[in-house]
Amino acid sequence: MTVVTFGELMMRLATPERLRFTQATQLVLTYGGGEANVAVSLAQFGMDSTFVTRLPSNPFGDGAVNSLRGLGVDTSRILRGGDRIGIYFLETGASQRGSVVVYDRAGSAMSQVGPGDFDWSSIFEGATWFHFTGITPALGPRVAQATLEAARAAKSAGLTVSCDLNYRKKLWTPAQAQETMTEVMEYVDIAIGNEEDAEKVFGIKAAHSNIVEGRVDSAGYEKVAHTLAERFGLKAVAITLRESRSADNNGWSAMLLSGGETYRSRAYDIDIVDRVGGGDSFAAGLIYGLVCGKSPQDALEFATAASCLKHSISGDFNLVSVAEVEALAKGDGSGRVQR
Repeated sequence: MTVVTFGELMMRLATPERLRFTQATQLVLTYGGGEANVAVSLAQFGMDSTFVTRLPSNPFGDGAVNSLRGLGVDTSRILRGGDRIGIYFLETGASQRGSVVVYDRAGSAMSQVGPGDFDWSSIFEGATWFHFTGITPALGPRVAQATLEAARAAKSAGLTVSCDLNYRKKLWTPAQAQETMTEVMEYVDIAIGNEEDAEKVFGIKAAHSNIVEGRVDSAGYEKVAHTLAERFGLKAVAITLRESRSADNNGWSAMLLSGGETYRSRAYDIDIVDRVGGGDSFAAGLIYGLVCGKSPQDALEFATAASCLKHSISGDFNLVSVAEVEALAKGDGSGRVQR
């Protein structure tokens, strides 16, 4: 079973040792991006995953492709062209100082794609699932049209289509997001979001929650999930619930609405090494669980455990195995040395 993901792979330049941008004299280079992160996670779980994007024909584009290929992702559908790779700079927070992301992605190779650039019928041949995020259509009107084209083609080919709403205020406004995503959601089967995505993109706010104070109310998010499912005819809605107590410590859990039933995961108390990619690792875990025929509860527990483990790993990619995730999902969170 092959999962296809579509989005922008970026070069990540991060300050070491939690230094501020104004302190740093060097930056650590890795690669990452929402849909690429999902593809890597699925490859680590032993699934066939294909990542679709556009990258420049230069050493940074080569490095990006090599980073995926070396982790088992099929990169044969990546287009090469354009002048530059998108970049994001990361200043990792500590204690009560939050992390900061600065984008430098204007004019990137991926931001210039449009409808007709990808042969979706060929790309989706033999695939069973298509995944994208709200970040991709936010890159520009033509990229939004390409995303819509891809989702429509995936639906016509009989694939299950999932979308992580992933609202990014530095890329577009709530009004722009709502207009674009409402059209795309016609072709989506499963929506995934965090504790504020539905509010920012569709104006659906959870009652009795305050994410700034680190307070989330699961009952309020259950209503959000039902509203999303009814509005767009979704088969399932998953929402991750992050209780941000500080940059170093978060509460982490999730809920899933499937078949009219609501499921809640166990909650984890996480001491964070790197939270970037946490939502993507959840999406990958959920896709893996559902593709493998796990029950909704077991798929949710697998996804939540996978994303919990991602917070312990530096970089965007979640480099954990199925066995490690299942051990945590079954309750082995002791962190004892494995001998």
